Amino acid sequence: MAEPSAQPGRECVLCPPLRFRINAMAHLPGEASVLARDRDFLLMPDVAPLADGHLLLVTREHRQCAGDFDERLWDRALRWRDRVARLYLHAYGTGELLLFEHGPALSQGGGACIDHAHWHFLPGAPGVRAVVEEQGLPGAPAGHAALRARFRTGRSYLLIEERGTATVHPGDGVRGQFLRWAVAAALDGGPERETALAGGTWRWQQTFGLPDSRRRFLRTLRALRRAVSALDGPSPRDQRDDSHQ
Repeated sequence: MAEPSAQPGRECVLCPPLRFRINAMAHLPGEASVLARDRDFLLMPDVAPLADGHLLLVTREHRQCAGDFDERLWDRALRWRDRVARLYLHAYGTGELLLFEHGPALSQGGGACIDHAHWHFLPGAPGVRAVVEEQGLPGAPAGHAALRARFRTGRSYLLIEERGTATVHPGDGVRGQFLRWAVAAALDGGPERETALAGGTWRWQQTFGLPDSRRRFLRTLRALRRAVSALDGPSPRDQRDDSHQ
């Protein structure tokens, strides 16, 4: 039996009625940007994408993190991950993907800024795990049981999957939006990346709504819409689900 999920905060930006408030602030499509959905998840572009193809998989019900998933929801999330890989292959020519999540065990815990379960996806494998481990955060094999154990014992975690291997890393005490920083560092590359990014703009609040960010969001939306249409075709179920938002 699934345990009770966390209750949504009044200001949760990934729960109705605020789910697309940030999109509106940036003059970007909101509900219309949802690429695909089922009764558990929504797939949509990140409002401040770090690169073309940056997507979010968001739970429709308020859950704190994937460590709070039951077995059924975990299995559904993995099916979505595989679906995103197929979309990336069609849209960008690579089936490799990066998956990352900062899973807070407590409200706003471990530097996480949003207490609502969401997985980030990007096409390719930029080497984020190496960046994280360079910061003294070693990884261990990750799966549902490992994340659930950390969540149950009040430990925040960092989940990274790239090149088909998933690892979980300590998440307590890291800087806010640490994994966004790590992705930006991996994409930037070079021995001076820590210095170069010390005053960088990897934080979503710094970039959403700016011209380059908006263009990246819209390119991602167009490319992945085409991929969804080519691979999945129109979905009557998805259309029915629209009425529940």
